[in-house]
Parts: sequence; structure tokens; C-alpha cells
Amino acid sequence: MTKPKNQEYLDHLRHTGAHLLAKAVKELWPGTHNAIGPSIENGFYQDFDFGKRSISDSDLPKIEAKMKEILPSWNHFDFNEVTLAEAKKLFKDNPYKIELAEEFAKGGKKLLTNNPGNFLDLCKMGHVENPSQELQNFKLLSIAGAYWRGDEKNKMLTRIYGTAWPTEKQLNDYLKQLEEAKKRDHRLLGKELDLYSISQLTGPGLILWHPKLATVRRIVEDFWKEEHIKRGYQLVYTPHIASMDMFVLSRHYNKYINSMFPAMLHQYIEGESRPDYQMDEQLKPMNCPNHIQIYKSKPRSYRELPIEMGELGTVYRYERAGTLHGLTRVRGFTQDDSHIFCTPKQVIGEVREVLELTRYIYNIFGFKDYQAYISTRPEKYLGDLKTWDFAENSLKKALEEEGITNYKTDEGAGVFYGPKIDSKVKDSIGREWQLGTIQFDFNMPDRAETTESDIDEFWAMKTFKDKFKTREKLAKYLKKLGRGFNVQFIDEDGEKKQAVMIHRTVLGSMERFFGVLIEHYGGAFPVWLSPVQVKILPLTDRNLNYNQKLAGTLKDNAIRVEIDSRSETLGAKIRDTKIEKVPYMLVVGDREEKDNKVAIRLRTGQDQGQKSLEEFLANIKDKIEKKSLDL
Repeated sequence: MTKPKNQEYLDHLRHTGAHLLAKAVKELWPGTHNAIGPSIENGFYQDFDFGKRSISDSDLPKIEAKMKEILPSWNHFDFNEVTLAEAKKLFKDNPYKIELAEEFAKGGKKLLTNNPGNFLDLCKMGHVENPSQELQNFKLLSIAGAYWRGDEKNKMLTRIYGTAWPTEKQLNDYLKQLEEAKKRDHRLLGKELDLYSISQLTGPGLILWHPKLATVRRIVEDFWKEEHIKRGYQLVYTPHIASMDMFVLSRHYNKYINSMFPAMLHQYIEGESRPDYQMDEQLKPMNCPNHIQIYKSKPRSYRELPIEMGELGTVYRYERAGTLHGLTRVRGFTQDDSHIFCTPKQVIGEVREVLELTRYIYNIFGFKDYQAYISTRPEKYLGDLKTWDFAENSLKKALEEEGITNYKTDEGAGVFYGPKIDSKVKDSIGREWQLGTIQFDFNMPDRAETTESDIDEFWAMKTFKDKFKTREKLAKYLKKLGRGFNVQFIDEDGEKKQAVMIHRTVLGSMERFFGVLIEHYGGAFPVWLSPVQVKILPLTDRNLNYNQKLAGTLKDNAIRVEIDSRSETLGAKIRDTKIEKVPYMLVVGDREEKDNKVAIRLRTGQDQGQKSLEEFLANIKDKIEKKSLDL
């Protein structure tokens, strides 16, 4: 059977695999409740409530065998639309399905039951036509805990992960990729290479940068700043906290309240006066409202535009404990954050410049393969169709004028306040990571009157009921704040016009970027990024003085160098230096000292023989200056 290769088919295949997993588990452990089983990137999962029982990774082969035993009987799906009452009756013993049925019914969605091979489940559809023929190539991968609906207040369920592919080769290739990924896991390498740590006393999801990774971060940040200044960006700094008023005005508060840290409630200094409507301070979850304040600090003329404002600004978001993951999912992160304020006529040119910068930076860091995705207008959106069409067409035209014609379109995947371009890179083992974003914002720059629905939305929140006591006082507060920031400029005709605001990031968060970078290189950074570029390995203690002079010369030439002065064998020193992934080893003994030379070894194991110090210096400095990816 010829199988489509599009993403929709893969999603259907994997979602079918989640159903098969649920059937197998319920046969092996009767009375188990299955909750949800969606397809995810490269696979699927199914959540289970095993009651008082527990399972482990050692049970996966047994479950997998049961799935293969059941599969031949799954040659089709029967679908039936049911009422909420019927669904409750069918799933009366499963509280998770009843909750989902009530949620679907409230949202006006059809309640569908499917029945492949005498297994009843509640589902939104999206399956392969003949599982017995199409679902041949699957593998269960791991078991983890997961709170129901991702809420820590709910019961902890057992989540079983798996993967499924149209062909055996695709499955085997993916499993090989997973094995390689385990070796490159930045969490393991972070510990082995002494790069970073997370302390429970400091707090979950908050990164402690150790000297080695802090060194690499400084190099990256300096490079980021230099490249942005070259291109006309104005660097700014903004506070880590701000009045909640700002995030109420921007509407970040009501949209992202679940991912924001609680407000800082405190007593104010005696005699300090504050307006009775003013809210308390908040750790900032994003930088954009502050950048707008800088823009609005004075009137702006069309002659000043575009204004390109850049910041490496640290923000804070309360990610759920179960979602935290090393450097790639944290609670405090430094965002590569820039905002462009321009006229409509300048939009395409500005987007093109961002695309050029993105391509240049990705190439510098060794990401030669990246894909652009345009996300278009979602079902619910702000602004008018004319503005959305202008923005979407501008993004497409900018991509095409930059020669990026292979972009993909995610229909309806834009956020409510504007369309965007996402840039996803492929690492050295073929995994895709999203880093960059170019995004229009039709929400914050525009000003509109506060609506009754706005007031109702905020009044439903306990914070505002406790603060204002009555809906009338809350309404007065919101109307005083207004809605949006009225980001304008004075045009050549003397009239005030609405500026276009573009959010953009190239690297994303620095924390996540470094997680990706570590895994891309397996911890073996190119020499220009390596925290230690050279390790000197003395053969005997007699050579220590010479080696110290050698290290001093290297340091004078801005080379990051260490001396391994341990009383270990040369073989042990070489082995340990390879493990540390230092690019160059300089072996120095009596002969090298006498001839004023160094014996050069690479971390790859290659012996480059003896060279003069001058020759070695010229070579390494050239590679650093050119940001070479090769030794």
C-alpha cells in the first residue's frame, strides 16, 4: 500500500498507535483507565490511571508484544456520534473520558466513539484506514509521570511514550537517532563537562551557569551584540520587574496568567503615595511592553523610522514542574529579544534584513540546514482582514525576495495578534529545533476602548475582585488604563499614524539555544567557542616552568589555556583531555623545550606532529578569527 508522507498522515498513524497502546494495557491490567493519547512530534503517548498498581520500563516489551498480538484484528474503525448522556453511560467507569466528553460538548464539538477490534474509545477522529496493514512499525520508548491535564493539583498519571513510522527503515533510523541523542543529552554533558547545574535551593528551572559555559555565553552574547550594532540596532536594558498595570494594559496578564509568577505583594515605604488603582509589581514574562515604553518616551517622526531595538533581557515564566527540562525548558531565561518599529512601506525590507541576519548567524554556529514556516491567521484573531492579508503577504514576499522559496505554511497557526515566520534548524543528527521568530503584533500598538467583555474577563479573576471589591471600580481602572499602547509616529503630512511593530528573535532564549548547541556538537564546541581552547600536557615536572611561560604567551594572545600539572601518565592526561573535549593538546617535554616547539594533538585523536609556537599560534588565531567549525 502506498502511504502518504505528509504530517497529517503521520499524526493519524501515531494517534492510532496510542489507541492500540490503550487497548493492550487495558487487556493486560483490567480496570486501568486510559485518559488522553495524542500524537506528538515523532511519536505518541497515552496517559493511564493504574490505580494502586505501578509499572516500569521493564513492562514495555510485554505491552509491545500484546499490541502486536492485537493488531491483526484492527482492520478498520467504526465511528458513531453520541450525545453527552450516551457518552457518560458508555464511559461511566472512566472519570477522565467523562470530563473530556463534558468539555467537548460544552465547546460544541461532536462526541465520537470509535470501535476498532472491540475496543471502545472517545475520540476526535484522525486515524489510518487499516491499522493492521499500516501500523506495522512502532516501538514503545519510555514511561514517565504526568499530572492529569498538566495541572499539579490533579492526580499523577502514568504516561507511556511510543513512536510509529510508515516504514521499517524510518523506524530504525529514528531509533538510531535516539541512541545518538542519548549520548548528546545536554543534561548529561552539562554535568560531565561541568557546564551548569540546577539547585533545588536556588529553585527548579533556574540555571546556575558554571565558569566554562558562562565563558561560552559571554562569547556568544558579545558576537550577538556586535552583529546587531553593525546592522543598526540600538541596544537597551529594561528592569526585571514592572507594575502589573503594564501587563494588564498589554493584555498579557489575562492571556498568560497561568504562566506568570505571582505578584509581589508588599508594604510600601511609609509616606509613599500610590494611586489607589495601581497594582503591585510583577516579574516580567516578556520584554516587549518595556520596549514600547522606550519608544513612547518621546514623539517619533517618520524620519527616525525604522527603530530597531534589541535586548538580551531576562524574563520569568512559571513553567509547570513536569515540563521543566534542563536548559531547554526553564523558569528564568534570557531572551534574544528585539522589536522593530517601522512604517508599512518599510515592512518588507525590515523582514528581509532579519532573514539575512538569521541565515548568517545560523551558518556561523554550524546550522547549515534550516526551514522557514509561515503561520497564518487563526480562527480567533485581532485586527481586520485587510491588515492580516497585508502582513501575511509581506512575510511571503520578504521570504521570496531573500531566495527562500521552500518555506512551509502552517495554516491557522498564527497567534491571535499577528502572523509570523518561525525558523527551525536541524542539528547534526537531523533533529529539528525552533529558534527564530519574526512576528507582527496588531494588539499592543493599537488603542481601542475597553469592552464589557474585557471587564468581565478580569472580574472573573480573584486578584481583581480582592483588589477592587466591586465591578464598577474595576471598570474605572481598566478604562483609565485603556487598551494597547497607541504606538504612533508623525508622518510627513504632519498626521499621527500607527507604527508597525515586529517582534523578532534569532536565537530564542539563550538557555534553550545553549541546550541545542551542546547537543548539536555533543559538547565538542568549535575552537572559537570552546571554553578551554588549549590544554598543555607537560611530560615531566622539569618542563613546568617552560610550560607556564608557554601558557602566558598563549594568554597574551587571547587563547584560553590550561596546564595539566598532575603527576599522571601522558596517556591518562590525553584521555582525560579528550573527555573534556578540549580542541588542542600541546605535549611538551625536554625535546620540545630545547627546540622551542610543541607537539600538537587534536581531541579527535589526530597527531599533528611538532610545530613552532609561532606556527601554532598563527593557525589557531586564524581559526578563531574566522570562527571556523573545523580544527
